[in-house]
Amino acid sequence: MTSPTTTPHPRARTHAGTHALPAPRRRPRLIATDLDGTLLRDDKSVSERTVTALAAAEAAGIEVFFVTGRPARWMGVVSEHVHGHGLAICSNGAAVVDLHAGGRILEVRSLERATALGVIEALRREAPGTAFAMEFTTGIHHEPDYPPLSLDQALVVGPAEKLLHEDEPGTGAPLLKLLALHRELTPDGFLALARAAAGRHATITRSSPTALIEVSGLGVSKASTLALCCAERGISADEVVAFGDMPNDIEMLSWAGTSYAMGNAHPDVLAAASGRTVANNEDGVAAVIEDILSAR
Repeated sequence: MTSPTTTPHPRARTHAGTHALPAPRRRPRLIATDLDGTLLRDDKSVSERTVTALAAAEAAGIEVFFVTGRPARWMGVVSEHVHGHGLAICSNGAAVVDLHAGGRILEVRSLERATALGVIEALRREAPGTAFAMEFTTGIHHEPDYPPLSLDQALVVGPAEKLLHEDEPGTGAPLLKLLALHRELTPDGFLALARAAAGRHATITRSSPTALIEVSGLGVSKASTLALCCAERGISADEVVAFGDMPNDIEMLSWAGTSYAMGNAHPDVLAAASGRTVANNEDGVAAVIEDILSAR
């Protein structure tokens, strides 16, 4: 893939005179876009330009999938903009959600509780002071030292071991992901430490500007769940155009035939994508969709 800092793809064009936009390898059949920092502006709104572009893509026969680290219950920001299929991929690939049915979870790729406990033990040993939260299909639980969430309150607060306990194995709600927060380490430093300590047992990534990491089942990611959804539709990777801005998007951007890092993206995301568009506050996703549709 071509880094935005090197020679552009030979079929690339330039948008607004500065950003390389590679032409899709095949006629696009699906657009996969992250939300925060990508499709959404910083105030969490979807601009009128973006709404129009998404509708135009669907009208042209290109499916649009929202692929996000957000849980299903936080999808109200875009639920009215999903079209025919009604589906979104949430919790970094751990859940496929029907937004037409109020965010009902259709498929789950859970994190085993024993694996989560092993990750917690490793991080407590390697990064003392880490606080943990657990995102279940029923809502979030967290430890007392974990800061309260602005969008909703924890259902239960207590030690991680108690929150993950089941009286009988398999009787509790599925665990979608484990969250770990450190108040002193740098975001990338904490991610590297966590991967070194427990990356053999789980998928570990981050999407926050803080030292907050997200832990999913081994092999569970935005990319792997998107690949499954595409396979069900007979859509190949070369027919997918993807957008993202943070490390939890890297696998998806690498998998898609054509991918765009936002102008505000993390440096590792810029290196992974085949092209670059303008920032989320400048409607970078809409700009590319408009370019794709005009070329057709």
